[in-house]
Amino acid sequence: MPSPYVEIEVENRLIKVTNPDRVYFPERGETKLDLVHYYLAVQEGIVNALYERPCMLHRYPTGVSGEKVHQKRLPAGAPPWIETVRVHFPRWNRTADELCVTEIGQVIWAVQMSTVEFHPWNSRRPDIELPDEWRIDLDPGPESTFDSVRRVAHTAHEVLDELGALGYPKTTGSKGVHIYVRLSPDHGFSEVRRAAWAFAREVERRSPAATTTWWKKDRDPSQVFVDYNQNARDHTIAAAYSVRGTPDGRVSAPIRWAELDEVVPGDFTIATMPSRFAETGDLHHDIDDHPFDIGPLLEWAAREERDARTTVPDDPAPE
Repeated sequence: MPSPYVEIEVENRLIKVTNPDRVYFPERGETKLDLVHYYLAVQEGIVNALYERPCMLHRYPTGVSGEKVHQKRLPAGAPPWIETVRVHFPRWNRTADELCVTEIGQVIWAVQMSTVEFHPWNSRRPDIELPDEWRIDLDPGPESTFDSVRRVAHTAHEVLDELGALGYPKTTGSKGVHIYVRLSPDHGFSEVRRAAWAFAREVERRSPAATTTWWKKDRDPSQVFVDYNQNARDHTIAAAYSVRGTPDGRVSAPIRWAELDEVVPGDFTIATMPSRFAETGDLHHDIDDHPFDIGPLLEWAAREERDARTTVPDDPAPE
């Protein structure tokens, strides 16, 4: 028997969604079609977050309780209006044509192909070797609390203010917080990562709850890791408005700084975000209007290397 399906009209596209009643999120029973409707409800936000960025897809063909597939290459069978960008992986001397979103229909097509999570690069198609987004990832240890994450986030906000950088916070959709800063795309991945390391070291100095200790086994499990490594080439994290593969359909949700002490990650799900988005709109809508030059942070990195006699650990190779 052929799979059941519905057709969804998205702008000028007609997209067939197969198995629309398949339960993807078991906690409340939301389906694949519910996931489609969620992304349609936040379409301005998710397109803004993904726009022209190479994008890794986290696919769950049978829902989030089943197998998870990390997919860099565009799934087979894409219609001609799906856009891509070719990425080279030097370690293996291979390439991949990754999804490159420019319209909401491409997001919905990816959902039809069982994508739940969207993980974009921090650079864009015009020059993928020059990042335009600095990502501050506050990753709590196994014995850390969200209160600790809040404290470290406030310290990071303080340092950003002193630098004159505008930070855009969001929940990770798990247990932490991300802060995004738009960059002038003038530096390569290694320099952006080095700048992020210098910033993380400053946050660590100011907050007892923060750590930059490289190896997980050496960290205090109650501390929050300021993960500068998310700025390395080909490292990706869940986009703003991306759903995560959790039973409750949790969302990586942009928040206002004034909300940080009130919210908890479980507040934001595919059930609650559509009404919130209708009220707030895209809280990251103007991020492109506030680029930051990492020059001062590179000076901090040089100071750190000179005075602390340490250097940023080598880039990993995630390819």
